[in-house]
Amino acid sequence: MIIACLGLFWSLPSLAADPATITFSLDFPKSSPERYSIVVQSDGRAHYECSGKISDDSEDRETYETEFTFSDATRSKIFALAAQAHYFSGKIDSGNRKIAFTGAKKLTYKDGEHESTAAYNYSTLPVVQQLTALFQGVASTMEFGRRLVHYHRYQKLALDDELKRMEDQAVRGELIELQAVKPVLQEIHDDSSVINVVRARAQRIIDMGNGVGASR
Repeated sequence: MIIACLGLFWSLPSLAADPATITFSLDFPKSSPERYSIVVQSDGRAHYECSGKISDDSEDRETYETEFTFSDATRSKIFALAAQAHYFSGKIDSGNRKIAFTGAKKLTYKDGEHESTAAYNYSTLPVVQQLTALFQGVASTMEFGRRLVHYHRYQKLALDDELKRMEDQAVRGELIELQAVKPVLQEIHDDSSVINVVRARAQRIIDMGNGVGASR
């Protein structure tokens, strides 16, 4: 009996420690990627998954997954906005069918006590608009990371143009959580077979990611 009680006692912390999660997903056929999802835990750990064409000039498709950690600032902002949106427990879609389709979006909140999901194409709620823009900014960053992994492995000559586009978007503030793709940027920078101008650009983007946080 004592052993059973001890087993129950030690199992309780792990149950209580399960983090809350927020998931954003987007399904948009014929776009690139065609589908992606971002899952962020209350401790900042995150998972990105997408499916679509390997690159713009290829018809081959792949499913790509990676783990990363959100900055404290962005993680806090996501969960604060979710609280303001009542954890997506009600209707968030505008209901206006005249608005162009920009992908089937879904926001889900889950913790140890409840789970709620809301689907939408477009929302007039400012907090949902902020969350959508934030997650799409993160997805743009992760997509650059996905393509850079592919180009670094199979098509190094394509790295120059890809990193130019990435740097331009980063300067314009269109990419969020640059530090999430630091591993592949570091690999490119450290690769002596890559031309110096590309390695230098990878380092500049790494440096930009050092000042992480959500500015939107």
